[in-house]
Amino acid sequence: MVLQGKVALVTGSTSGIGLAIAKALAAEGAKLMINGFGDPAAIRRECDELGAVHDGADMSNPAEIERMMKRCADELGSVDVLVNNAGIQHVSPVEEFPPEKWDAIIAINLSSAFHTTRLAVPAMKQKKWGRIINTASAHSLVASPNKSAYVAAKHGIAGFTKTIALETARDRVTVNCISPGYVWTSLVEKQIPDTMKTRGLSREQVINDVLLAAQPTKQFVTPEQVAALAVFLCRDEAASITGANLSMDGGWTAA
Repeated sequence: MVLQGKVALVTGSTSGIGLAIAKALAAEGAKLMINGFGDPAAIRRECDELGAVHDGADMSNPAEIERMMKRCADELGSVDVLVNNAGIQHVSPVEEFPPEKWDAIIAINLSSAFHTTRLAVPAMKQKKWGRIINTASAHSLVASPNKSAYVAAKHGIAGFTKTIALETARDRVTVNCISPGYVWTSLVEKQIPDTMKTRGLSREQVINDVLLAAQPTKQFVTPEQVAALAVFLCRDEAASITGANLSMDGGWTAA
């Protein structure tokens, strides 16, 4: 177990990609703090299964992020593996985009990574070991219409990742981002019936011609695939991978 004795904190990890990453890190022996909203009973079950501690900090609130990071240090130890995964989405043309939605997406998808990172890096530098993994997106490399805030935030995450990688390069701290395409999660699955109804399409048409239109493989990325890459980035064999934006998008951005 490559993370025995290490402390991992994964934001936005009560479902989807974040939960898959949390499970994979726990399986490698990490002491784990998960974060996010959801059904309290379901979160308790996940914590029991993983031996994890849950913190419900609102990732749009810097004071709550600071409190969460302190709690993690006090209860588990300073963070060795930080996974910035929390994110939200809103789709709208720019002239109709609600300013409060813009502010929330930038805060949760981008600024939260700044706040967790600035608080985690000092201890990592002191220990001369750390792993920071940011969940980006194919939209860190390419754009889609009506997603101005999300695309801006994910491009920002890619640049932020490179910068912190350079700042920590001599401290045995690596900083990378993973950029998935469409990932098969319950959130994506729940969008299919509405899209079928709105566009008058079959389930297969929605999947192949809407959701997977840009992915040449016509296959969804799975949360477990993203999690496996995150675990690899924690291994000693990945110690020279830093500042990288690793695409996992079925060939989407190859074009």
